[in-house]
Amino acid sequence: MELELWLAFVATYTVISIVPGPSVLMVTGQALSRGGKAAFLCILGELTGGVVLVGLSLFGVGAILAASSELFQIVKWAGVFYMAYLGYRQIIDARQNGVDSPQEQSEQGGMSSARAGFFTAVLNPKAIIFYVAFLSQFLDPNANIYSQFAIVVATSTVIVGAVLGGYAILAAQARKTFQSAKARRRFGYTGGGFLIGGSAFMAATR
Repeated sequence: MELELWLAFVATYTVISIVPGPSVLMVTGQALSRGGKAAFLCILGELTGGVVLVGLSLFGVGAILAASSELFQIVKWAGVFYMAYLGYRQIIDARQNGVDSPQEQSEQGGMSSARAGFFTAVLNPKAIIFYVAFLSQFLDPNANIYSQFAIVVATSTVIVGAVLGGYAILAAQARKTFQSAKARRRFGYTGGGFLIGGSAFMAATR
């Protein structure tokens, strides 16, 4: 990949990543309701899912989803219902466990947050198709395609990690400002609302 193409990719992908979408809403919701540790585990899951998406696009899965409206809808609605379920469970947990300490809530997030981030990434068919259409703009067909994909994976991982990390830090700091049980409960409701909002955002995309 030529330097000019790589710089163009970095600039374009950074702008796209900053715009709030399902992943940003998921990470922000985790940070508000469960704290910074859970949010960063969620980001780890998101990044792993992103690597899987690039791999799927490399093997043509995005083209298959684009060609099959039925398969596209199945994957899309699986992601919608998954995020909505997580939001619903988070609101229920906030109502039942709103008096738990921040440390306990962070421990409860654990690997479930990483799993949530991963499935939010991979159950987004628009993202797979986007990778197919978007990445082709920055790849040189005359160069080694695999080495270019390796560069893209590394670059996109750093960009997404930095952007989502910024959102997580801001949300976690907001959460730390209020330590009362009532405030934690409200943050739990807000976090669940963010997840449900993310599911609605995914449902509205075509």
